[in-house]
Formats: sequence, structure tokens, C-alpha cells
Amino acid sequence: MRLLLIADTHLPKRAKALPEQVWREVERADVVFHAGDWVEPPLLDELESRSARLVGVFGNNDGEQLRRRLPEVARVELDGLRFAMVHETGSAQGRERRCDRDFPDTDVLVFGHSHIPWDSVTPAGLRLLNPGSPTDRRRQPRCTYQTAEISGGTLGDVELHRLPPRT
Repeated sequence: MRLLLIADTHLPKRAKALPEQVWREVERADVVFHAGDWVEPPLLDELESRSARLVGVFGNNDGEQLRRRLPEVARVELDGLRFAMVHETGSAQGRERRCDRDFPDTDVLVFGHSHIPWDSVTPAGLRLLNPGSPTDRRRQPRCTYQTAEISGGTLGDVELHRLPPRT
């Protein structure tokens, strides 16, 4: 099972559209995760229509229209792995401890907000993944997203993809 992880798209404020490379990944993915800060509903509509399966949450920059359609925390089980997704987990300092406390029955937590890619494992074994942003690099050298594979109930091949600079 192929996963695509994106967050913090901020459309149409930070970019006019998702990069074509990301749309190609949407077409390949069995499940697309979007960890919030969509900003406007049209991207949600398009991802819903073009994704085999979409899991999304709202972020701090998402208005009432998106908040009516999306949860603050999403939970899904895929091939026996328990995923949770939330937009914000707080500061990097103490993140692992907080996430272990707040998501005790979770194997993988996807989050966004910082636009900073993250991939770590907490002391309790919780995998933390932040794909960065495919449209707003902020202080990062490149815009990013993540892909992963699930096989036999195991998450593997987690890869951070760096997008070329926009022209």
C-alpha cells in the first residue's frame, strides 16, 4: 500500500496549485494524508475527486468551511497499523513525550504546521512524520512531501522528496 503525506499547502495564498510532481504521487497513492492548512476548500474538493482514499484534518489557517468538513484529529487503521493525524503537536522540544502521552494507541502520527520535515520514533515506539510543505518552504531549502509503503503491517520506505524550485 502506497502512502502520500502532505501538509501546509496554503492554497491559493502561498502557491496557485500543487506541483505536478505531487499530483503524479496522488495518482500513484492508495491513501493520501493531508495534515491541515489547506486554507481554501477547492484543494480538498480536488483531492477528494482524484485520490483513491483521502485522510485529512483542518489546520490553524483553515476557516469554517473546512472545519465543517474535516476533523481536528483523524484516525485510520491501514493493514493493522494505527495512524493518527493532527495539524499541530507543539514545539519540537518535548514533542516525543507529548505525543506518547496524547496518542498512546497509535503506531504512526502524521502532523504538519511547522513546514519542517520530521521523521523520528518516540521512546514508546510511535513513529512521528511531518512531510513539510509542497508549496511553502518557509525557512527550509526546498518544498517537500513524504511517501511511504505499508507491507505486511509494517511501515517502510519512508522517503522525503524535495521539490525543485518553482519557476
